[in-house]
Order: sequence, then C-alpha cells, then structure tokens
Amino acid sequence: MNIAKMVDHTMLKADATSETIKRYCLEAKKYGFASVCVNTCYVPLAAQELRGSETGVCCVVGFPLGAMLTSAKAYEASEAVKAGADEVDMVMNIGAMKEKNYDLVRNDIKAVVEASQGKVVKVILENCLLTKEEIKIACEISVEAGADFVKTSTGFSTGGAVTEDVALMKQTVGNRAKVKASGGIRTPEEAQAMIEAGADRIGAGNGIALL
Repeated sequence: MNIAKMVDHTMLKADATSETIKRYCLEAKKYGFASVCVNTCYVPLAAQELRGSETGVCCVVGFPLGAMLTSAKAYEASEAVKAGADEVDMVMNIGAMKEKNYDLVRNDIKAVVEASQGKVVKVILENCLLTKEEIKIACEISVEAGADFVKTSTGFSTGGAVTEDVALMKQTVGNRAKVKASGGIRTPEEAQAMIEAGADRIGAGNGIALL
C-alpha cells in the first residue's frame, strides 16, 4: 500500500512562513503526497509551487473553531478555490451541533460545498468535543449536505484522531463519503491503524515520518 498517496502534508501553524510552505511543497512533490494542506493565505503560493505535479492544494476554512458566519466560511472557500485550492477542509459549527441546531449545521456545510464549485470538501467534526451519538449525526448531516469526506479533528483542540472514532465514522458514512483521520498521527504504525479502522486519507504535520 502506498501510504504517501493518502497523506495530506499539513502546515497550519500561526508562525508558518512562505519558506516553510515552500519546503512542504518540495517535500510533497518528492514523496508523492496527496496534497499540501495550508491556511488560505498560502493557497496562491502552494498552487504556484505545486503546479505541474500530482500533489494537490488543500486548505482549511473556518479554522480552527468553526464558529464563523456561514457567509464568511462560504466566501473564504470561494476565494480559496479561485486562488487554486483543489480541496477544502472546513470546520463544522460545533456549538450548533451541540445544541442540536441541525439545520444550521447542514446549511453551513452546504454553503461551503456550493462555494467550493465541485472541489473536494472535507468536514472537520472535532470529535474530541462530541459524543459518539453526535459524531454519527454529524456524519449523516455532512453526507446530506454534499460533503466528500468527514474528518476527525483540527489538531488544535483537546484531542486528535482515535481509531475507534474513525471506525464509527466509516461505519456511519459507508460508501457515501470518505474518512480523513487527522490530529496527532506521528508514526507509520499510527497511520496504519487509522487506515485499518477505515481512514481513506491521513492528515499529518510531518507526512515524511509516516512513510
């Protein structure tokens, strides 16, 4: 199995510089990663650096809290796609999920899916803040809203990817969507465990360490 093709080589730190992003793009091309995942201000640079390669440009929207206006998330997604993003990882409105305002959650995701104009959309659920039942409901809503993936975590909250959650997400979405495991995956063994649990994609700050 070629794990490299399943890895989103991710750099979302607040102090990341242009040089950092360029280095990540070089590494991604060298190892054949699925994408480089960046904050939206770096989408134009990543698109330029990855042009002509098989590695895509992934970006995060409404990151890391998910508590932005829906219109702001949709606008950020639209601008990122115009700037060269191939994939959009959006953070779900977690507060709305917790208070069972499922219409808001659904409309929030749907707006980003529409703004992304056919590009791949992954919904970050932030599982560490949800119950198992909420994870299942969030997966269902994400599928209904047209998302391509459900994703475990931002990596910026109280916990990261857990194999048990990945298995639950896979079981819930079946073949209607894919699953991305992200947050705290640092070794080949951890990556393998996530894949065995049902992950189709792995997000990691150091993709090279997973190979």
